[in-house]
Amino acid sequence: MIFLLVTAITVLSVFSIERGEKQRDAADVARKAQALSSAIERRSYTSAAYLRAGAALLATQDEVTPELFRRFVSELRLDANYRGGEGIGWAPVITRQELANFEERLGVSRMAEQRVRPSLEEQPRNLMTPILYLQPDTVRNRRALGFDMYSESTRREAMDFAAANDRPTASGPIVLVQEGDIDALGFLIYMPVYEGRSNSRDLKGFIYSPFNAEQFLDSAAELVSYDVVGSRLIDSGGDEPVVLSKSDAWVDGRSVTSRQLSLANRPMVLEVQSAREGGLSAMSMITLLFGLAVASLLMLVSRLLTQQTMEDRRAIDWFEEQNSIRNSLTRELNHRVKNTLANVLSIVSLTRRRASDLDEFAEGIDGRIRALSATHDLLTQSDWGTTPIQSVVEVELAPYTRGDDHTLDLVGPHTELAPNDALSLGLAIHELATNAAKYGSLSVAGGVVTVHWSKVSDVLARIEWVESGGPQVVKPQRRGFGTDLIEKIVAHELRHPVELEFSPDGVRCTLLVPIRKPSEFELRSKGPGGRGH
Repeated sequence: MIFLLVTAITVLSVFSIERGEKQRDAADVARKAQALSSAIERRSYTSAAYLRAGAALLATQDEVTPELFRRFVSELRLDANYRGGEGIGWAPVITRQELANFEERLGVSRMAEQRVRPSLEEQPRNLMTPILYLQPDTVRNRRALGFDMYSESTRREAMDFAAANDRPTASGPIVLVQEGDIDALGFLIYMPVYEGRSNSRDLKGFIYSPFNAEQFLDSAAELVSYDVVGSRLIDSGGDEPVVLSKSDAWVDGRSVTSRQLSLANRPMVLEVQSAREGGLSAMSMITLLFGLAVASLLMLVSRLLTQQTMEDRRAIDWFEEQNSIRNSLTRELNHRVKNTLANVLSIVSLTRRRASDLDEFAEGIDGRIRALSATHDLLTQSDWGTTPIQSVVEVELAPYTRGDDHTLDLVGPHTELAPNDALSLGLAIHELATNAAKYGSLSVAGGVVTVHWSKVSDVLARIEWVESGGPQVVKPQRRGFGTDLIEKIVAHELRHPVELEFSPDGVRCTLLVPIRKPSEFELRSKGPGGRGH
């Protein structure tokens, strides 16, 4: 119980720690996501502001010269303030008739001849917006010069929207011409430029900025003072969301926090990951291990205490059992002593009444007390438990087995008697044997005494004493001591009548002896450890 309680407390503690850690982590991720989304929007606002300024300048010029555009872009200091962008470009709107003049201007001060691509042969069209200038002038940016952005559907859609709404507009996901064979996604921000005053709506061209999505996201992340976290920018303005870029720290499967944002009127989604890896935190692991260790220790202590308590309980039970046994022994001893003394008193009384002188009294009392003593020895050997009938008969007839002038026939099944019943039987056999030695078959050579016993039932045994081969028996005129002892004392103790017959061939005696359960007379004890003593 203690183990389960401590374990439950430990689990609840770990759960609370983990919930707190998750809440703190969620709040931290939310702050990072908010900061990063704000940085991205600031980058887009800055780009849009530069493009608006450029559109205002170019709208006032009859002709946008290379020098004018270069000076404008250089004054913006893009290296310091325009991180994440490839630069700023100018793409005038021209017709098929103006294509030759444009390509001539495109080739001025260039190392090689420049042409608009795709060509009209490849893609016939009447209206074009090819790139004329792209600053800063780098090898990478020169790849884009002459590319007709209006020939590609994603770019054309963004330019049409920007022209219709007269505001900076971001395109959908594209691969910049500058990338060459690299499939790195990016996007463009367009700002339309109109001819003359604001009341004139003749579209002159587009000032724009190309962005590599990965560099754009990295530049925005540099504005955030947090540690590097997994993030990705998703374009959600199309039919299907497209992942524009994701940071190197991005790990699939972790929980994310999303922020909706608008990048130059283009809906985007920023996802920021938790830096926390799966599994338990260090604090949770420490708490869990400590709690389990404490629970195990308490369980061990509790088990030891329980074991000690059980041992103490067994010891107490053993002592109580021993005390009960001692009480039983005391009661049994008192009962047996009282019975023995009652038998002795009866024997003394009958012997005194039948004795004619002191010598006869002493002789009679001595033999009968010895008979009691012999049976007592048997019972002592069995710890006053049950005693076989055969043993009782043999010990009482032992004085008559030394010679070969007479025969003793003892036959019967193994049958156990209770102590008091064995004493009574011993007295009866002694009196019968004494009478046979004086007057019966044991008094002459060739005499036979047969003692047969059998079980009448599970609770009663029959014992038959039969004499033969001795002098002719004459029924006595008066009752002797032996007859009184057998018919009164023994019958009383055995609780069954005794049949005594003085047949001319020999004395016959039938006794019924109770058979009692051994458990009633066997007193055993066990110690606290469970071993018998």
